Amino acid sequence: MKYSATLLLSGALFLAAGPSATAQNSSASPYRTRFAVDAPITLGLGAVSGLGLYLVQQKNGLTDAELARLSKNDVPKFDRFSAGNYSKSAQTAGDFLCYGSLVVAPGLLALNEDVRGRYGQVLGLYLQTMLTTDAIFTTTVGRVTRYRPFLYGTEGGATRNSKISTNSFFAGHTAHTATATFFAAKVFHDFNPNSPAEPFVWGRPPLCPPQWPTPALRRVNTFSQTILWAT
Repeated sequence: MKYSATLLLSGALFLAAGPSATAQNSSASPYRTRFAVDAPITLGLGAVSGLGLYLVQQKNGLTDAELARLSKNDVPKFDRFSAGNYSKSAQTAGDFLCYGSLVVAPGLLALNEDVRGRYGQVLGLYLQTMLTTDAIFTTTVGRVTRYRPFLYGTEGGATRNSKISTNSFFAGHTAHTATATFFAAKVFHDFNPNSPAEPFVWGRPPLCPPQWPTPALRRVNTFSQTILWAT
């Protein structure tokens, strides 16, 4: 579900970027884009993301016998502290933090007058950037099997046998949150290079990805190593 949610958001951005691009004013932009170049790139990234999603759907979960053979001793020592933990409420909190950032980041950029004048272009670039992350994420998850930490415990219900339980590498929530927040900071900087707010703008993104893994490590659906890789 989380993979399709990202693709649905990307589709919404694609539809939103088109009309906005024709309505934007002539304010200067630090970026050069051409529909004939960027549209095929965006569609290509969307296709790769779709392929990755297909690969994810082809994976298989573990049987009860395979789950019984799992041991925390097989987990690297630096990740072992989170093996076996699970929390549904922490999972929900992590989802809100991640998906919220995907909407809030471009929303905050719309408050800036200079960015708003080229908002169609910025939305197009945001879509392209998010699809790049999504393409890397889905194709990696689709080809790499790493068990989620809660499999080393007893909780998780039917999820324990699902294909999602093998998708621990790498942390998709962290990767997408980092992409959205750093994109917003970079765009703000490029449109407002001498703004006194820059220290605050650049200081926030590095904090966002590590903030959501705190619930992730409690729930636990992701090892710390996979979070570092995603960031």
